[in-house]
Amino acid sequence: MFENTFKGKTRRPFGRKPQEDREFESKLLDLARVVRVTKGGRHFRFRAVMIIGNKAGKVGVGVAKGLDVAQAVEKSTRMAKKNLILVPILKDTIPHEVYAKYSSAKVLLKPQRRGRGLVAGGTVRVICALAGIKNISSKILGKTGNKLNNAKATIKALQQLKVR
Repeated sequence: MFENTFKGKTRRPFGRKPQEDREFESKLLDLARVVRVTKGGRHFRFRAVMIIGNKAGKVGVGVAKGLDVAQAVEKSTRMAKKNLILVPILKDTIPHEVYAKYSSAKVLLKPQRRGRGLVAGGTVRVICALAGIKNISSKILGKTGNKLNNAKATIKALQQLKVR
């Protein structure tokens, strides 16, 4: 509809995103103002943690810093698209129980029967929802409340899943 033909090649107009970018849903997980103190004073930047997923088995986490919030969010969304993983989903749940540890964050994911729902807190809930997992039970076993480490532990756990 928006594409025109020029010497047999299709080109898209400026400012339009390709169709594959629209299939992913994104969620801002964490936004932090970070400070670097130097001799000249304090230098503020923003760190954004974004999670993207297509609710059909693909999910990714991206982290980036920028001078303002919009720049950090845009960069972290780009990083999340680069770090997409494919999650095996059987009957709206995961194939088997899995445990993962990343830094001080520990996550346990268990499959659940149909109709149980997303029994997960915070970070794990967001990642599982964007991955398209409808029935799962999870527990964050580590004492850390660091959302980034909990997200990376969850992604690590989802990478360990195998279809038997």
